[in-house]
Amino acid sequence: SELCDELDYTKICEKYLRKWRKHSPKTLFKIIVYGYMRKLFSSRAIEEACNRDICFMWLLNDEPTPDHSTITRFMDDKLSSEIEDLFYQLINKLYELGEIRFENLFVDGTKIEANANRYTFVWANAVKKNAEKLYQKIELFMEVLNDRYMIKLSSPEEYLSFLGNRIMYLNTVFVSGKGKRKTQIQRDFEQLEEYLERKNKYKEYFAILDGRKSFSKTDTDATFMRMKEDHMLNGQLKPGYNVQIGVESEYIVGIGLFPKPTDVTTLIPFLERVKKGYGKTIPNIIADAGYESEENYVYLEENNQTPYIKPQNYELSKTRKYRNDEFRVEKMEYNKDGNCYTCKNGQTLKYIYTQTTKSTNGYEIKKDVYRNESCAGCPYRYKCHKSKNDYRTVKVSQRFAEKRENSRNNILSDIGILLRMNRSIQVEGAFGVIKEDYGFRRFLMRGKKKTETQFFLLSFAYNIQKYHNRINVNRVGMDLFKKEIA
Repeated sequence: SELCDELDYTKICEKYLRKWRKHSPKTLFKIIVYGYMRKLFSSRAIEEACNRDICFMWLLNDEPTPDHSTITRFMDDKLSSEIEDLFYQLINKLYELGEIRFENLFVDGTKIEANANRYTFVWANAVKKNAEKLYQKIELFMEVLNDRYMIKLSSPEEYLSFLGNRIMYLNTVFVSGKGKRKTQIQRDFEQLEEYLERKNKYKEYFAILDGRKSFSKTDTDATFMRMKEDHMLNGQLKPGYNVQIGVESEYIVGIGLFPKPTDVTTLIPFLERVKKGYGKTIPNIIADAGYESEENYVYLEENNQTPYIKPQNYELSKTRKYRNDEFRVEKMEYNKDGNCYTCKNGQTLKYIYTQTTKSTNGYEIKKDVYRNESCAGCPYRYKCHKSKNDYRTVKVSQRFAEKRENSRNNILSDIGILLRMNRSIQVEGAFGVIKEDYGFRRFLMRGKKKTETQFFLLSFAYNIQKYHNRINVNRVGMDLFKKEIA
């Protein structure tokens, strides 16, 4: 109650100008947050607690018990646009209390199921294939109409208008039902109308997909993802959101919901949102191998942030097989002046050209392609590569290799080892509390805006509970767990 009282509710109060309102926005916000601390996520459960629980009655401060519809309207209409600001106010308050330093940001993500039917899926590939078939049918049908009505129009919409005017001119009566025979123009009109209806439906689907591979009809913002919690135990995809959080000193300080299942494309927009929320950049970014990419490394360097990202080949590089493999491009001798590699057999792989590709966010990735003249007669031919071509081709991004090596050195340093240990404790521990202790495994609301509001409330409640727990165990002001040595 004390932490919530110190927040600024001016923006929410501006929406509550009518004097006849019985509930203040501060009180409503308090009981919702406390409800989330008590694992009460539905408005009906919070309403019932206000009638029975003395703690909720104390928070109401002699105000009448709000019904579930009042709580829901407050969350949807008033709180959804201001919850992020209130969340950042709480984090800044914890910063003033010395709990947060804005030095280390531990980033991780998890997938939480959306409040959507698991079988109302729309797949992008299926929509694309069906749309192409439909366009072919429309073109063939328009050729038939050209011959039948001795007129040539450029689009099916023009044909539909032409047929409609012709039907009105001829006073054609549409018939339906058993024993009724439709005229040819009625059949043509209805067929074309059906095609255009399907065409508009596919057009709407493409707009909703917006680069995604799928969506759910009951929550169009949700994407089908593979999750650990599988109700059918067969690896089935379920509609959900990729929830990204940033943790420091055990507190959740950043939140983002994304419609794509992979983590690598979420890091930059997530950090931009955190930067915008606090007006400052956090110098150390700690993440697992799922966030490694050249684009992310370059972004962190440009923003003067140090990456502690585990390379994707880190675990593999520690194996004996990897260390003894002399044919990997990493083990080849590189001549920087001649821009070429030398393989174990002494052959030179010369620079051929630079291959340019673009990431999902539009970042250009440039890889240099190297190739030798021939592998004929080489004693290491089948150990070196399994290509059908009689020459070896390698693709290398020198920029990415350099930044990967820097990140590897960072995580192997003393501070890097400590931060990696804390990443697994703090950010994965936060998800453990939310999903296991709180039992929050499925959103109760639909749409990205509402689900994001719910997760902000959950994180707000988590942070207050964490602060209370740290006071009880005398861990106030400790930002990192120290490595214990036997």
